[in-house]
Amino acid sequence: MADAFGDVLTTEQELHDLLGTPEGLAAHKVIHHLDEHCRDFIARSPFMLMATANADGACDVSPRDDAPGFVLVLDEHRLVIPERKGNRRIDSMRNLLGNPHCGLIFLIPGLRETLRINGRACVTRDPALLEQMAANGVVPQVGIGVVVEECYLQCGKALQRSQLWQAGSWLPAAELPSAARILADHAKAVGLSVEAVEARLEEGYVKRLY
Repeated sequence: MADAFGDVLTTEQELHDLLGTPEGLAAHKVIHHLDEHCRDFIARSPFMLMATANADGACDVSPRDDAPGFVLVLDEHRLVIPERKGNRRIDSMRNLLGNPHCGLIFLIPGLRETLRINGRACVTRDPALLEQMAANGVVPQVGIGVVVEECYLQCGKALQRSQLWQAGSWLPAAELPSAARILADHAKAVGLSVEAVEARLEEGYVKRLY
């Protein structure tokens, strides 16, 4: 990495010397179970991000979402994330087969703070669990079971600086990137036009959410 960027830090001590060490709330906010506050936060969250890495350490982050409460909390140490219909890449689940460690960030629209959870995960097809996470009459084929090791609230500076929930800061629709054009350019080998990709995207959003 030193060849790609200048003045690269290489030790933890260098980081602490430059950026300091956590104190007070930041140093003592981590808990190791899902207490009533964590459960309530998860129950109100319709969207989360899941970070995984494969056995070689190559990383991936992917979204998971549905109506608030879509993540099933079993007890103080276990939760299950339903795997809704997607594009069949299954990047996160393939990673978990070789490396069970994962990181989760739960968001609630309008709230600056987020909930971070770290733990170990597996892919489960236990019908007793999956049936509890049915949506629109569809039972997921698999779920991601997580054994919780760390939980803590992330302060809201990132969402405050980004103005993520402030509609007035959002780009007008005409200025947004075109997902169809991006996909058509990135997947040129498929030979689809921008219009054909747009049609496929819209069809999936309408007919293949569950």
